[in-house]
Amino acid sequence: MSSKKHHARTRAQESSNAIERMYITMRHLFNRGFYKPMGVSGETLRQSLLLLRPEIYGSIGEEKAELEGLLYVIDRLPVGIEECTFINLTSDEGYSNSHFKPIIPEKRRRNCYRIDDEQMNIEITRGRSEIYDILTHLTFLFIESHKISNRVVINEQGHTTRDWIKLEKAVLSKKKLTQEEREVAITHTANILGRTFNELSSVYDEFATASQPERLLHIVYWLGKLAIEEQINNNKRTITFSPVLRERIGHHIHGEIWADTVKEVLYKHDLMERPLHIISANMHSVMNTLFSLNALKKEATKKSVFEVYESLSKKENQTLRNKVTKEALQNGMIYIDDTSGANIDVQIFDTSKLNISDVDIRISESILKEKKPVIIVMDYAFGEQAYETIDELLKPYKAKGKKTHLNVESVSIMGKAGILEGGKGDIMIPSAHIFEGTADNYPFENELKKEDLEGQGVAVYEGSMITVLGTSLQNKDILKFFYNSTWQVIGLEMEGAHYQKAIQAASKVRGSISPNVKVRYAYYASDNPLETGATLASGGLGTSGVKPTYLITRTILEQILN
Repeated sequence: MSSKKHHARTRAQESSNAIERMYITMRHLFNRGFYKPMGVSGETLRQSLLLLRPEIYGSIGEEKAELEGLLYVIDRLPVGIEECTFINLTSDEGYSNSHFKPIIPEKRRRNCYRIDDEQMNIEITRGRSEIYDILTHLTFLFIESHKISNRVVINEQGHTTRDWIKLEKAVLSKKKLTQEEREVAITHTANILGRTFNELSSVYDEFATASQPERLLHIVYWLGKLAIEEQINNNKRTITFSPVLRERIGHHIHGEIWADTVKEVLYKHDLMERPLHIISANMHSVMNTLFSLNALKKEATKKSVFEVYESLSKKENQTLRNKVTKEALQNGMIYIDDTSGANIDVQIFDTSKLNISDVDIRISESILKEKKPVIIVMDYAFGEQAYETIDELLKPYKAKGKKTHLNVESVSIMGKAGILEGGKGDIMIPSAHIFEGTADNYPFENELKKEDLEGQGVAVYEGSMITVLGTSLQNKDILKFFYNSTWQVIGLEMEGAHYQKAIQAASKVRGSISPNVKVRYAYYASDNPLETGATLASGGLGTSGVKPTYLITRTILEQILN
C-alpha cells in the first residue's frame, strides 16, 4: 500500500474521530449544564475543530482570521452575540410574552433574546441538531476571537497595539464614519486580522446591516475585547443550558404540538379520510407550480414557465408572489402558520378544487375526481428534527375517543445537499441513506428515477447519500473518503436518514400507515464541498437553484396526480 494512500486514510480517520469526539463532548457538556468555551471544559471542542479544519471554516487552523467562515457563522447567530459574555441556550420558556424583542438570525429561524449587556438567550425548539449547530459556530467564533487578542495584546499588563487602540476609537465613536475614516479603520483591522486591505474591503458590505453599516469593525472589536478580558482578567465567556431545555430535549414536545395542529386542520376540513401525500419542501415551489400560470397570465404569455418561476424567486418581486398566494388560497390551499416552535410552516392543497386547464403539468382527471388526493407540504426540518416531525405526523389522530389512521399514500422529500461529483444546481436521486459515523443504512425503493428527470438540461446522479451530523463539520478528507469508498456516495445532507427512519417505523414497525407507502427523495446541489471555493460559505445559489427545484417539484406532482 502506498504511503500516500495510507496518509489519506489516516487523515480521514483522524477527522471522523474528531467529529465523533465533538459529538460526545457536546452531549456531555449539555448534560453537565454549562461550560467555558475557552476554558478547560471547552478544550476538546476547540482541539477537535482545529484538527478537523472543516471546509466551511476556511483558514481556522492558520494564524490569519477567516472572513467567509466568519460571515457564514454570523448570519446564523443573533445580531449582538459578539458582545455577550454569557450565552444561554433555553427551551421555549415564555420570552415571547415579555418586553424582550426576538432577534432572528439572517439565515436560521430561531428566536433569540438579548437579556442585558452581557447575556444572550437562544431558544432551542428544533432538537439536538440545533444545539450542535450553535455550539460548533460558537466554538469557531471563540477560536477566531482569541486569534485577534493574541495579535493585539503586547504584554501581561494588557497593553495593546496601536492598531487596536485606533480600531477601538473608530468603533466607540458615536458619529457616522466618513469614507476616509472607514478606510483608515479597515487598514488597522486588516493588520489585526492578518488580512489585506483589499480582502477586508471586498467583504465589508456583506457584514453591514442598515442599522450597523460598520458591523465588521464592530464584530472584530467585540470578539477581541471579550477575548482580552478572558486572558487578562480571567473573565471567561460561559455557555449555559437551561434546566428546562435539558429536561425537554429529545421528547418531541414541539413536534407533537406541530403534528397535532396539522391533523386538526385536516380533520376540521374533512380531509382526514382522503389519500394524503406529504411533501417536505420549501413554501413556494408546489404552490407556484399549481397556481402561478393562472395567477400571472400576463407574465406567463411573455415568458417560459421557468422564467416565471425565476422572477417569482427574486427578492424584489413580492407583489407577484402575493398574487400567486391569493390565487392558491382561493382555490383549495390552506396555510398553517406554525406557532408550535418547530418552525415548520405547512400548506395543505385539496386537489379536488384544482382547475386542470390552469395547470401546465400532466394531471389525470379521473384521479382528481375519484381519489381527490390531498397534498401536505411541510417546510424543511433541521437535522434530527426530521425524525421527530414525521414520526409524530404519521401517528393516528385521536378525536372524540376514536383513533383514525392517516391514509398516507406517499412521502416525498425534496431538499438541497452537497454534491461530490457534479456542481451547483445538479440533481441527486438517492437509493439509500447512510448515517454518518455509523454503518446504519436505510435503503428504499425510490419512486423517482434518474430517467424521470434527465434530458431537461440538468445533470442527474444516482447513488447513496450520507446523512451527516452537521454540514459545518465536513472536510475534504472525509468527503474524499465517502466519495471513493465502496458506499458509492454521491452527496451529503442532514435529514434523509432521519426521515426514512420515521417512515420505516410507521409503515413497517408500528403499522400506523400502509406498509406500501411510496417514498420519493431528490436533492439539488447547493455546493460541491470538494471544489475549493464552492462550499456553502461561498454564498447562496441565486437563481441557479430555480430550475432543479422546479424540475423535481413538477416530477413529484405528476407522479402524485397520475
